[in-house]
Amino acid sequence: MRVAITGAAGFVGSHLVERFLREGYRVLGIDNFVTGSPENIKHISSEGFTFIEHDVTKPFKISGDLHGILHFASPASPVDFDRIPLEILDVNSVGTRNCLEAAREKNARFLMASTSEVYGDPLVPVQSEEYYGNVNTWGVRAVYDEAKRFSEALIYAYKHLHKLDVRIVRIFNTYGPRMRPDDGRVVPAFVSQALSGQPLSIFGDGKQTRSFCFVDDLVEGIFRLYKSDYTNPMNIGNPSEFTILEFTEVLEEIAGKKMPLNFHPRPQNDPLQRKPDITKAREILGWSPTVPLKEGLKTTFEWFKNKLQAE
Repeated sequence: MRVAITGAAGFVGSHLVERFLREGYRVLGIDNFVTGSPENIKHISSEGFTFIEHDVTKPFKISGDLHGILHFASPASPVDFDRIPLEILDVNSVGTRNCLEAAREKNARFLMASTSEVYGDPLVPVQSEEYYGNVNTWGVRAVYDEAKRFSEALIYAYKHLHKLDVRIVRIFNTYGPRMRPDDGRVVPAFVSQALSGQPLSIFGDGKQTRSFCFVDDLVEGIFRLYKSDYTNPMNIGNPSEFTILEFTEVLEEIAGKKMPLNFHPRPQNDPLQRKPDITKAREILGWSPTVPLKEGLKTTFEWFKNKLQAE
């Protein structure tokens, strides 16, 4: 079988390419390198992998057979919200529709990467798929939060109108090798600062929580969701919750040194708590994360260390 993966040169997309190839699929990768990098896929030499450089906000057709499209083409970093807000809105509206049209033409399964950001700054301590969220429609994060919410609405319009076979994964705070050092999210920011001897930048009081999911666990959940018959949104994340200050302690243990902290004002609408309810993933997919934070963070730390040394 053959699948197309948009955002194939991105952090998560490149890991998905590898997983589907290992499972015997042929993979067509699509990316325009706005935030993805050729470095992330240059090592993939499988005869089953082909790649085209394309911006999915421009219409496209896929020749040949196609079993599914996995739409992962979207900037997702806080630094991008100010830098390329219109591109984020475009790829999750026009881009999503173009991908849906390509899937409809081939009668292919469609899976999209949504996000825990659809829950906004949640008013509940644990976020289930039934929670509608607390999103500021005009704040600095709205270009991403609302774009993904619109994508979900668009996908279900295609499901109801055209009977398209759809899947939506709501991703929670994934980390691992191939993240951008300038990503702006806590893992690459702190690891880069630790390796360069800079103080760790804490926004707010450091008591806000995140639930960190290693990329291998995420990809396993996504693959199982793709293969399943479940068509409603599904949370994939690690429910082990850490405050940012607790996270710094784990990082200090891995780095083998104490690191100074610089405190800054908390950005507008930055979530105070983030913890997924993964009951559906456990019951329907038989999935739950297996990589503890210390283990995954050590792997990530070593990857960043080697990358910085090579550069």
